[in-house]
Amino acid sequence: MAVQPVRRLLLVSTNYAPEQAGIGPYATQIAEHWASDAATEAHVLAGLPHYPAWRVDPAYRGVWRTVEDRAGVRVHRRRHTVPARQTAVRRALYEASILAHGLVAPPRTGGPVQAVLAQLPSLAGGLLGARLARRHGAPFVPVVQDLMGAAAAQSGIRGGDRAAAVAAAVERRVLRAATLTGVIHESFVDRVAAMGVPRERIRLVPNWSHVPAPSRPRAQTRRRLGWDDGRTVVLHSGNMGLKQGLDVLVDTARRDPGLRIVLMGDGNQHARLRALAAGLPNVDFLPPAADADFPDTLAAADVLAVTQRASVLDMSVPSKLTSYFATGRPVLASVADAGGTAEEVRRSGAGRLVPPEDPKAFAAAVRELAADPDAADALGAHGPGYVASRLSRAAGLARITDLLDEAVAAHAAGPPRGAAGPATGVEGTGGSTPGHPAVRSPGRAAGPGVPEKGASA
Repeated sequence: MAVQPVRRLLLVSTNYAPEQAGIGPYATQIAEHWASDAATEAHVLAGLPHYPAWRVDPAYRGVWRTVEDRAGVRVHRRRHTVPARQTAVRRALYEASILAHGLVAPPRTGGPVQAVLAQLPSLAGGLLGARLARRHGAPFVPVVQDLMGAAAAQSGIRGGDRAAAVAAAVERRVLRAATLTGVIHESFVDRVAAMGVPRERIRLVPNWSHVPAPSRPRAQTRRRLGWDDGRTVVLHSGNMGLKQGLDVLVDTARRDPGLRIVLMGDGNQHARLRALAAGLPNVDFLPPAADADFPDTLAAADVLAVTQRASVLDMSVPSKLTSYFATGRPVLASVADAGGTAEEVRRSGAGRLVPPEDPKAFAAAVRELAADPDAADALGAHGPGYVASRLSRAAGLARITDLLDEAVAAHAAGPPRGAAGPATGVEGTGGSTPGHPAVRSPGRAAGPGVPEKGASA
């Protein structure tokens, strides 16, 4: 019997399973989707699990370098610093350690790879992905989940203004070296194009809902969680970082004792938020829910909150939205009206917007939803339909597959005239031109894994 040719694909993503929040689940599902094809060998270059707690997972303490097989994927992990507090300097050291370890010990894939996909915002991951693609003579495809240059300027991180220009310069180098560039939301397109990436090489690849629909009765879950005291429950799930601006929820609880504010997750602002909420009996902190309980926990809330600082405009679209929409509960977004997050909430029809950093407006909107449960239920009911029509896992993974297939074909045909050359990493002079076509859209659970301490990848 003839041996089937093996296609090797490499994903570079600092975040990967067992991380449950942020971009880790998307990276995991992409790689496992590749691995489900018997003719494809899937490799991932990842960091040590640490997000959103910004602490290394206890199972990986003491691990320097390891290889593990998770659901058919060969995961090459490299140690890096993990800053408990976020400043521009600490973030730079974090990125530098990822880059240095990846350069010193690149993944051993057992042969050439046919394509390299990198998840941004990791600048180090983007640089490593571009370098590995050049090394293998393969197309390089970054997918922009967040924009680090904009994040440094908009998120409120200490020293961010000074770091923004440096981060944007690195992003520009990475993106202009790409064969094609994916972006998860239309709001990123103008900023990516302004970096010198021709619009005809930008593809829209929205994230998808990576959680199943709720399966248990809401009343049952509310009893288990102690939410059956008649209070309206407002739940925020995910990272507790600077850009989330979660002070508005604590201030809302202080303003309206009849509301129960629940902050579920972890992050570098967790301790500060606990201190801010000291003495407030209507603010609860919960650890991240287990995968099996997560959808039902979200669905048990009356209102699901997404918050951002007023300065956050076009740097990110919270991944939590794809999970929120799947639950059928109304979303209340305290975000800038001109940003991508507000645009996504409006498009879903499953939520309402209030001005950012305004606890009075937030409390009033919650009370309005609580006063008319039928209207709140009808609002939230738009979410699952939006997921089915636009954010299904099958459609999301198909878009990534189409993006890679197109990049492989484009790479084989050679770089377009005036574009950055992926084989050399030299920035090209190509840019967007008037009248160009619009940006186009291209359509197994992980096991816990045990790190092999000291193993070489």
